[in-house]
This record gives sequence, C-alpha cells and structure tokens, in this order.
Amino acid sequence: MTLQTLPRSSTRSGAAYFDAGSGDETVVLVHGVGMRSEAWGPQIDRLARYCRVLAVDLPGHGSSAPLSGPPHLRHFVAWLRDVIEELAPGPVNIAGHSMGAMIAGGIAVEAAPLVRRVALLNGVHRRSEAARRAVIARADEIATGAFDREAPLARWFSADEGASPACVLARELLACVDREGYAAAYRAFAAGDDVYADCWPRVTCPALFLTGDGDMNSTPEMARAMAAAAPRGKAVVVEGHRHMVNLTAPDAVNECLADWLTWKTAAETGEGNDDRSQSPA
Repeated sequence: MTLQTLPRSSTRSGAAYFDAGSGDETVVLVHGVGMRSEAWGPQIDRLARYCRVLAVDLPGHGSSAPLSGPPHLRHFVAWLRDVIEELAPGPVNIAGHSMGAMIAGGIAVEAAPLVRRVALLNGVHRRSEAARRAVIARADEIATGAFDREAPLARWFSADEGASPACVLARELLACVDREGYAAAYRAFAAGDDVYADCWPRVTCPALFLTGDGDMNSTPEMARAMAAAAPRGKAVVVEGHRHMVNLTAPDAVNECLADWLTWKTAAETGEGNDDRSQSPA
C-alpha cells in the first residue's frame, strides 16, 4: 500500500476532490488531519464498484486551497457543505475519519437535508482533560513548525505494524503535508471534540460510529456514547486495531460501510427508527 496519487478535480472555491464510480448512492469521504484522499484507497476501490465516490482533500491538504479565517471546526463544516452543494446536490452519504469524522458529524447537524447517512470512523467525543491538554500541546507544537511529523504513527499503529503497507502510506502522507494546512486543521481538531457533542439526539439519519478497540484517542467508549445519543446510531468496534482502522482492517471496514449503505432512512421505513441501526455491536 504505497502512495499512488489520485487524479484531482477542483471546485470553484479550490477544493480538490477525486470522483469515481456511479450509482444511486453518492458517498463523500473526508480524511483526517495530515492525510489526503489517498488515505481512503481501500474504501474507494470497494465503494466505487456500485456507488459514486467523492473523496475530498481537506483545506490546506493535498491539492485543496487553505481556508481563510481562524481555524475553527465550524469553518471546516461550512467548507464541506459548499463542496457538497456544488458537486452532489441532494442527500449524500458522508463518511469521515478522525478530523473528517468531526466534520461529518457537524454536517449532519448543520445541514441535515444534505445527509442521507453519516459514518464516523475513529471519531473523537468529549476528550478527558488530560487528553485535551495533550492534543492542544501538539497543536501548539505544530504551529511553531518544529514538530515531529512521525509522532502520530506511534499512536495510530502498534509496534509490529511499523513496516506494514498501511503505516508506510501514512508516513508518506504525513511527510508531504503542508505545514500551515496541517497546523490549521490540527488546531480545529484540538478544539472540536465538544462543538457538536450535545447535538447527536437531533441527528435522525442512520449513523455509524466505528473505531478500533486499541484506539487510545478515539476510544470505543466514545463511539458507544455517540451511538447511544443518536436516535438511529450504531457502534462497531473492530478488534485488534487502532486509529487507522480503515487501512489496517480494510475488509472489515468495507463490509461495515457496505452494510451501512443499506440502512433505510426514516422516510423510507415510515418509522422513527430502524432497529438494525440501533443495536450496538
């Protein structure tokens, strides 16, 4: 799993995206801080067989222009809303990883009519005070320009995964990320875990919350808490994996996403809830 650059197109505002596949469903994929669209490689390959897939580069990442203004999660959410409205009007399915999960959750709150289903992979929810201090310190360090680009790998991968294709790819992506774009997104990530934390009871679309059982920052407890709060939420914990579970356990994640795309909305069932999307895994 080495870096193979995907061909990009750009929106009017300079957001870069990779467009693949076709079908009745459109899936928008939003990567995490320091990554870019290529981090979704296994999911693009699978989903594009039967869906339209739009994988976007976050502002200041990959080929996307940076955001103007202060780095706040709500600005990233507004950015993605503009991208969706330009590229895929009508309800879409949104899957986000890490920082992308925060943005996906924000879209489900701020622009519910645009969202058919939402999936948060390795999402963060109400960090502990110690975790909050650590991530803010990391954001401060990145802002200085003197930071270790490989430091996240120790959290994302186990010691025996250091030479794995997934870790090699993540290392390559971190090595080439723009420092200012990385710093801005990380600042929003550091302060964003509770921006929409109280809003899950208002998110009525089917909602998947998936993480690895070894993820120290996007913990199973966080996934279960969000799923319990969302009327149509389901938590899935992949055993034996950490933060980059979509790369380290691609088959399991792809199966979960394929199943997620079959969950019926309330409008389709004529009911307030879908039993399948409520049962925690």
